Amino acid sequence: MKWTDTYEIAAALYDAHPDEDPKTLRFVQLREWVLALPGFNDDPAHCGEKILEAIQMAWIEEAD
Repeated sequence: MKWTDTYEIAAALYDAHPDEDPKTLRFVQLREWVLALPGFNDDPAHCGEKILEAIQMAWIEEAD
């Protein structure tokens, strides 16, 4: 997975953290969880606030 795989990341986060509310998650924690996902292999430096926001929004959609 790469940072641009927003929906795939969101689905993996939903599976890995089913009891978490993505609406209340801090971006620092979100970034750490993405980096820890199995199969994630992108450069941590390529992540910015817009990418994290897109992942968070996709996770919110996945959770609903």
